[in-house]
Amino acid sequence: MCLHSGCQMAVSPDTKYFAVDWLGVEVTRATLGIIGMGSIGYKVAQRARAFNMRILYHNRNRRRKEEEEAVGAHYCEKMEDLLQKSDFVMLVVNLTPETHKLIGKKELGLMKPTATLINISRGAVIDQDALVEALQNKVIRAAALDVTYPEPLPRDHPLLKLNNIIITPHIGTATVQAIHMMAEEAIANMLAVLNGQPIPSEVFPK
Repeated sequence: MCLHSGCQMAVSPDTKYFAVDWLGVEVTRATLGIIGMGSIGYKVAQRARAFNMRILYHNRNRRRKEEEEAVGAHYCEKMEDLLQKSDFVMLVVNLTPETHKLIGKKELGLMKPTATLINISRGAVIDQDALVEALQNKVIRAAALDVTYPEPLPRDHPLLKLNNIIITPHIGTATVQAIHMMAEEAIANMLAVLNGQPIPSEVFPK
């Protein structure tokens, strides 16, 4: 939350000095728990390794040993173990009936009171009512959401009134380069179908 509130402090007309005891949380050597270690989750792990983070992950299928070693990731068969040990928990799962409200009151209660929950998957993966309660009661330290349910949230939603949350408008892929790459991938898939070739990005491969 340091970046968000720090920006507000820096540009505020009421700011006369910067407090010396205004401190954030270090990510270097902190423990990152990644729930969902598909292609995106693995790229998150690659980036986190550059910060010397300890990486835990929970996934339906365990990654190959070489892939784990390449990023220094440790597999947690039980999601509960990951939640209890992580300083930052990042959700990188598809929204399915199994992952709908995957993180609720019970799961938030297992997290460290100093932990931050990050969601870059889909809003409905989190029980937002439970998240509001957890943030209000300091069950967890903070949350950062690039996705919500619905999008955007109603302007009177309680999440918007909290000072220990950052919400961005689903901008995880909002760069010129990423949009071009997505368009090129879509075209490559369409051409493959038209030419009777294997589909490069088939969602449910046969």
